[in-house]
Amino acid sequence: MSSPCHTSAVLVLFMALAVVVWADQLNERSCDVVGEEGSESQMERALLKKLEPLSQLRFNVTTKKDKTENYVYQFRVCREVNSTARDFGGLVQTDRQSGKSTVVGRINETQVFNGSDWIMLIYKGGDSYGTHCSGEKRRAVIMISCKRGVTASSFNIISEEREKEQECFYLFEMDSSVACPAEDSHLSVGSILLITFASLIAVYIIGGFLYQRLVVGAKGMEQFPHFAFWQDLGNLVADGCDFVCRSKPRNAPATYRGVGDDQLGEESEERDDHLLPM
Repeated sequence: MSSPCHTSAVLVLFMALAVVVWADQLNERSCDVVGEEGSESQMERALLKKLEPLSQLRFNVTTKKDKTENYVYQFRVCREVNSTARDFGGLVQTDRQSGKSTVVGRINETQVFNGSDWIMLIYKGGDSYGTHCSGEKRRAVIMISCKRGVTASSFNIISEEREKEQECFYLFEMDSSVACPAEDSHLSVGSILLITFASLIAVYIIGGFLYQRLVVGAKGMEQFPHFAFWQDLGNLVADGCDFVCRSKPRNAPATYRGVGDDQLGEESEERDDHLLPM
């Protein structure tokens, strides 16, 4: 096969694989809230939409208690961990020794609710316990806490509650900005006052400049509105400070006497003629 034909065949194969992957992503199943089809509330739909940015990410955490318990937990948000298995597994536990996989929770039995800065995602309908928890189905509880500036991080398993007769669960946690409340963008009263004041100053300067130039016909510095007033403002401020801040009466006599002509006395008639050169 010639080189151009070989290159074309590789491109066609690559495009075919891309189409298959794209089609597989389109067919990926997402979270289905517990209950009848279409029974999810408006709040639940809003939370699931809020979690969408995390749906393309995969999370893994490894735990090791002893030689008999060595697991890897794989988690996806509202997507199947293994889409080829078609088992709805959203959180899967894999035994690192035996390779056996156990579905902890399924996305087709989802519960979701939130607080001010957290979202709780629950996958129910996992594989049944053996000798624990009366053989009920496993359940995964994922607490997503607010952390601004981070798409997702710190996925960890906190505990596995399996010593009860019922309502056993696996508890996980992670940080994400999707759980954060919307930032309040309202301006404070001080900011509004500053913006208003700056706007008025700008209108005064620009409007006064145009009036002085186009109507009055002023040139140079005279174009500045009320130029004479601003020119004398420094003297006016100084006079005001002198009037307000001076502590003694204005008609009080001075604490010193100046040197006047009456203190100099009469000019001495004695001359230093003898100092002149002969």
